[in-house]
Amino acid sequence: MPRLEEHCWRRSCTSRVESKNYSRENWVASKAEEMMSIITSVLSNVYGSLYSVQTANLIRRGLVLFTVGVFLALVLNLLQVQRNVTLFPEEVMATLFSSAWWIPPCCGTAAAVVGLLYPCIDSHLGEPHKFKREWASVMRCIAVFVGINHASAKLDFANNVQLSLTLAALSLGLWWTFDRSRSGFGLGIGTAFLATVITQLLVYNGVYQYTYPDFLYVRSWLPCIFFSGGVTVGNIGRQLAMFSLDLALNSTYVYKTG
Repeated sequence: MPRLEEHCWRRSCTSRVESKNYSRENWVASKAEEMMSIITSVLSNVYGSLYSVQTANLIRRGLVLFTVGVFLALVLNLLQVQRNVTLFPEEVMATLFSSAWWIPPCCGTAAAVVGLLYPCIDSHLGEPHKFKREWASVMRCIAVFVGINHASAKLDFANNVQLSLTLAALSLGLWWTFDRSRSGFGLGIGTAFLATVITQLLVYNGVYQYTYPDFLYVRSWLPCIFFSGGVTVGNIGRQLAMFSLDLALNSTYVYKTG
């Protein structure tokens, strides 16, 4: 009888210990599940907030780039018209800055597309552009681009070939000074090619014309202007993307701590 009572007591103690361990495991499992649920909820909220902020920043960047493209188109096209490099029909000469009405919106749209494409390509290649990432460098790049466009209208050479070679050297110098990335060079070449083809089609259909064309229907230095313009707008887009990323991270931090 004492052995039987001792055996029962031991089984009772063992059952209590096992029950206690089981309840402790259940408690740990429930707490772990609760923590995972909290973490998942927090991450989903952060992702949703970050996604909405990024979408808003993308729209803002596009609007800023569109405005920059419109402004540059008005100013630079005014220079070309005043120097009789570009000729428009008489009925459109009374519009804003002596420019055809469709040029500023087209240039603004192109600037928005190119400016948004540059940081996307950098991100896709996994090589973020880090060369001279500050607004002062971007403003100098814009000044050099305006100077190149000014030179295309003001400088007088013996022939267009010399002028084209000079502007090509200046455009490559702009890329080397403010960009130096393979993606920037490739996108600049692509922008120059596509914009030149579109311009050729517009001139061919009589929308407007160039004086003394020597490259089919346009001037031979025009691709250089498009190349330097693409690099300039790309640098603006990259800087805006970096600024928007910092703003998105700060907004998400404020949302979480608030």
